[in-house]
Amino acid sequence: MRVTKRLDISHHFAAVQDPRDPRFVTHLLSDILTIALCAMLSGAKSFEDMAAFGRSKETWLRSLGLTLPHGIPSHDTFRDLFRHLAPAAFQDCFTAWVNALCAHLGVKQVQIDGKALRGSRGLDGTCLHLVSAWVGANSLTLGQVAVEDKSNEITAIPKLLKLLELEGALVSIDAMGCQKEIAQAIRDTGADYLLQVKGNQPVLAADIEASIEAAFAADFVGFRHDLWVNELRGHGREEEQVCLVLYDLERLSTRKDWADLQAIVRVARTIWQGDKETFEVAHYICSRRGSAAELGGATRGHWGIENGLHWVLDVTFREDDSRLKDRTAAENLGMLRRVIVSLLRRDQSKGSVSGKVLRAAWDDEFRLHLLNLLSDNSA
Repeated sequence: MRVTKRLDISHHFAAVQDPRDPRFVTHLLSDILTIALCAMLSGAKSFEDMAAFGRSKETWLRSLGLTLPHGIPSHDTFRDLFRHLAPAAFQDCFTAWVNALCAHLGVKQVQIDGKALRGSRGLDGTCLHLVSAWVGANSLTLGQVAVEDKSNEITAIPKLLKLLELEGALVSIDAMGCQKEIAQAIRDTGADYLLQVKGNQPVLAADIEASIEAAFAADFVGFRHDLWVNELRGHGREEEQVCLVLYDLERLSTRKDWADLQAIVRVARTIWQGDKETFEVAHYICSRRGSAAELGGATRGHWGIENGLHWVLDVTFREDDSRLKDRTAAENLGMLRRVIVSLLRRDQSKGSVSGKVLRAAWDDEFRLHLLNLLSDNSA
């Protein structure tokens, strides 16, 4: 039998405070969390799956260094722990890994967006809503926060920003995050903002329209601006993206309300698919005096969080189908899924994310390789 390389994974969970009464503890906290991580990496979707994975892989788990003094925990033990584990403390256990990766990679753009876990909807009609920060270029989740009951993403985003090290990055958020307080909070981190503008900021939206119309009417004479055209083709679809950046902001009556505002961005997209043609325009404000190529690319890159993270969470990990009603447990498992997506995305071997999950379930060495990405900053 091949001997599996030992992996000291417990240090990732060393700072997590155990919420259990020490008088009734029979299983080590680090053992439970490590089994949960390995199980979900291998496709587990429930606490019962975690316990079943542990029983089938007990020898392999011991080879990692887990002591398992009382064998494999039951599904009730997993459930009780995740129901009482403080989500902020659990997220913090991955902070050192994320920060080390960010320092090594030099993060340039961070996308922030929310996602509802529809299967968690309770009798009151509400469901858990998680706001995540995603680095699409590096397939890395920086962090997440849950939206409080009877609240929305506007209150959750500033809390998320306080958890992140964003200096020098460009932070993009959709229209929900286009708030003066959020713009200031982003600048306070040393990052720049790129915020989509819609009807929730009617004065700003009207001023932007007026500024762009004036620039077109003057054929841009006397207007400092930059233009970038990007053409994309593939899968029977053609798209032309035209990005206009205006640096003259005198017509913005609320300019001083937006921290360090430097540019207006207009992105016009024309899409041809078969006989159908669609046209759409989006407007943004930005605190960085970037080129049209940079900011146009960033507006497109923002939606990478949908395909790179949210789509994988729903299709591969069936997050939307989860019927877990306990908000604390659901938030903790949501964080664990996002860490796992980062590991799977960062793996350089061939294959889809779903294929890698199957491979992790079958192949002990491949699962170990994925776990090693937690401590390998060069991966």
